[in-house]
Amino acid sequence: MKLAAALIGLSLLALAGGGAHAEGTDEIRIGQTLPYSGPASGFGAIGRTQEAFFEKINAEGGINGRKVKFITLDDAYSPPKTVEQTRKLVEQDEVLMMFGSLGTATNSAVQRYLNGKKVPQLFVLSGATKWADPQKYPWTMPGMAAYESEGVVYAKHVLRTKPGAKIAILSQNDDFGRDYVAGFKRALGDKAAGMIVAEATYETSAPTISSQLSTLKASGADVLFGVVLGKFTSQMIKGVAEIGWKPELFFVPTSASSISFLEPAGLDNAVGLISSSNQKDTMDPQWASDPGVKEYFAFMKQYMPNADLSNSNYAAGYHYATLLMTMLKACKDDFSRDNIMRQAASLKDVKLPLLLPGMSVTTGADDYLPFQQLQLRRFNGKSWVGFGDVLDDR
Repeated sequence: MKLAAALIGLSLLALAGGGAHAEGTDEIRIGQTLPYSGPASGFGAIGRTQEAFFEKINAEGGINGRKVKFITLDDAYSPPKTVEQTRKLVEQDEVLMMFGSLGTATNSAVQRYLNGKKVPQLFVLSGATKWADPQKYPWTMPGMAAYESEGVVYAKHVLRTKPGAKIAILSQNDDFGRDYVAGFKRALGDKAAGMIVAEATYETSAPTISSQLSTLKASGADVLFGVVLGKFTSQMIKGVAEIGWKPELFFVPTSASSISFLEPAGLDNAVGLISSSNQKDTMDPQWASDPGVKEYFAFMKQYMPNADLSNSNYAAGYHYATLLMTMLKACKDDFSRDNIMRQAASLKDVKLPLLLPGMSVTTGADDYLPFQQLQLRRFNGKSWVGFGDVLDDR
């Protein structure tokens, strides 16, 4: 009878969640939502890499003696689905934190909910400026360089190399596009009004952007800044070539620079394209002997042997996972949510295996931007080649 009573007591405790509570277990439960289906499903490679990464970490003994339970769910890049899956992760799976979920609209749909419950929403995969607002949303932190900062870097290059430029801007008509354009114009300063000769926007639901490209070409612009994503990247590069427009400087965002977006446009048409990055291009021969890149390839060979290594999303997933691991190790034995945010906001000159030389990650209680440095790179028909100094948003 005593044994039966003890078993009943343990069962009730388990039903109450005592054995799996996010802050009271020897298991570090991490939640994530990514588009494993739908039009953005290519980004699912990020989460699959991170699943494998934490499998490796667990095989090596975990983090500070604790195993990681990484739960990544499909939200199809749909905000209502993100809400549904995030609530499941927090309320049923009892995750300690959310990590590396993708998208501005999707993360916006759960930001207030997660902050209200004081659940860390860490290293959001979106460069919108809204993620770095510790006063209003102290439980949210971005995981990418801000779109505005990237816009600043491109404008600085224009001012330095072509001060008499006539600039045309094509941008997506949403926060993604507006943030880039805001940073670009801010860096141009008083010269913006005179240098920008034409602007056009497009809706993500539009079938093509050909009319916008024709209008921008007619302005006589010799510099084009295309704030585009996905299929519109391919359409823009191919469309510019088809109408015989040859801008002297042609910029696209980092998120539009994947070879998978350039190939449909014809790689020859993308030669000379300028973008930026803070991450080593693992396919670039210049990094073949780099210890961090060799470590990445060794991991991929063992844990994801069938992956297409030319897909940069695998390297991105690994890159962000190493950042999270560094932060979790800094928590030592205190895996309370309060301490997780404390450590995330106390990173000092952290070097990561795939971070470009001369760059590091630093955060503070009033500075939630982990990545503030970028290097320009130019496409040569086969790969991206970095050039110039490390730049920042100052």
